[in-house]
Amino acid sequence: MSTIKSLFLHYRTLHTSARVLKKLKAAEQQWLQRQRKDPYVKASHNLNFRCRSAFKLLEIDDKFRLLQPGHAVVDCGAAPGAWSQVAVQRVNSAGTDPSAPRGTVVGVDLLHISSLDGAHFLPHHDVTDPSTHSKLQQLLPYGRAHVILSDMAPNASGFKELDCEKLISMCLTLIDLAERVLLPGGSLLCKYWDGPFSHSLQQKLSCKFGSVRTVKPNASRKDSSERYFLARMYRKPIK
Repeated sequence: MSTIKSLFLHYRTLHTSARVLKKLKAAEQQWLQRQRKDPYVKASHNLNFRCRSAFKLLEIDDKFRLLQPGHAVVDCGAAPGAWSQVAVQRVNSAGTDPSAPRGTVVGVDLLHISSLDGAHFLPHHDVTDPSTHSKLQQLLPYGRAHVILSDMAPNASGFKELDCEKLISMCLTLIDLAERVLLPGGSLLCKYWDGPFSHSLQQKLSCKFGSVRTVKPNASRKDSSERYFLARMYRKPIK
């Protein structure tokens, strides 16, 4: 390779890297500004929730009463643990209300999750792995759950359609998990990104649950394609 061509390629690489870095810094600044203005971020700090997503589950549960004292709950994609915090409060798994039945909360994630009173966590575990299913069955009362929650999402690739498809695939694995641990009549709440693949997930859920609806809580940003499928009245297959 000639010296001139080598210098040109080196300059182009540096120029491209600088441009990408500039875009990343601009996106980071935009995200920080949005976080500062976000009332849910402020409220999560004031109420000691681990992140703002807690308010999505609080809003959904206030409306649909998914989480009852004494219920057993599996929280998929639990890190950093905000949904588990809500579940612990609602099902009384920490026993803070001695007059109410005491529930169970088990959280699973590939990432580390800091400990939480009233919750059992399985960090560095893949919720699609049958060995994880077995561990869940050991931790749940009689090996069964009333509710499966999922706020999990894949690492963003930058390609919206690909990311949507990945998330739908992750949600489809929850149907297998439901067959292993969900009680008949139980509920599944899972996040998805609206797109061409979401209808197929809705159809699959409708085959297993008596009721499937789409939910977008106010805490979910208006400009986001984020939605939740709330599937209720699970019909366990007869083998």
